[in-house]
Amino acid sequence: MRIDLRECVNFLKEHDDYLILTHRSPDGDTLGSAFALHRAFQKVGKKSFVRCGDEIPKKYSFLWEGIANDPIDFKTIVTVDIADRKLLGEKFDALYGDKVDLCIDHHLVEKEYSKYTYLVDKSSNAENILDVIDKMKIEVDKGIADCIYCGIATDTGCFLFSNTTPETHTYAARMIDSGADMQSINRAMFETRTKSYIALEKRAMDTIEFFYEGRVAIMTITQQMFRDSNSNDGECDGIASLPRKIEGVIFGVTMREREDGSYKVSVRTFPPYDAAAVCSQLGGGGHIGAAGYEFDCPLEEGKKQILKVLEGAL
Repeated sequence: MRIDLRECVNFLKEHDDYLILTHRSPDGDTLGSAFALHRAFQKVGKKSFVRCGDEIPKKYSFLWEGIANDPIDFKTIVTVDIADRKLLGEKFDALYGDKVDLCIDHHLVEKEYSKYTYLVDKSSNAENILDVIDKMKIEVDKGIADCIYCGIATDTGCFLFSNTTPETHTYAARMIDSGADMQSINRAMFETRTKSYIALEKRAMDTIEFFYEGRVAIMTITQQMFRDSNSNDGECDGIASLPRKIEGVIFGVTMREREDGSYKVSVRTFPPYDAAAVCSQLGGGGHIGAAGYEFDCPLEEGKKQILKVLEGAL
């Protein structure tokens, strides 16, 4: 059931003991949204804790710095930045997927798996969380500001992606005024890479294949590459954008193998092309410029599937 901001806030005020869930392969928006809400709850005496189905990369540790995030006997489940319950991951979907009370999201392809859904199309879900915090009349301190800014910056590619709007900059500027450490967050998110990531990127770039006169580039990342580079999935933030950066490429596709042999696919493009429309035909979704889906068939078959869809899109 869709609800508006007032109804969302009333729900949060009336309930307590929250389990806040992020999506698997966590990024700055789902984590920033979750920990901003967690910090806000703590400021008004409500209990909550954040969980993710995958390990959270160390670079995001500043999001929970100085606060507790210990498990509690939860009564209410909230998901943030999760358009489809399967994005919880297989384990968490089985545990919580049919028990979600409230989903706060910004994806127009939302599957509405929760009892209540608050959805507004913004450049990042963190902006929706800030609206909720404001409506609850909770003061935004530096900790919350860091979380919200991280969500905005990462989901807009540091304000480079086509989903960036004038409103996006207004939200971000306010967080900087509220104490968000813009320079440190941007450096950690966009300018710092581990040696193992560089080794992974080198291997991934060698796999790039071009199709349709160079308008499509497909890059593959395998579990063997993770082992050879001593890297892991948690270091892959930003890697999906690499194929789209190549001159002449309209659709950049990254296929990332998971431990169970399935693949997570990320698609990047630019207006007037629509990555979400492409991915929706394959069971996924997302935003116009950045979207994704999954498949568990052999890799070459997975390539054939998306190439067929991209032929129509082009």
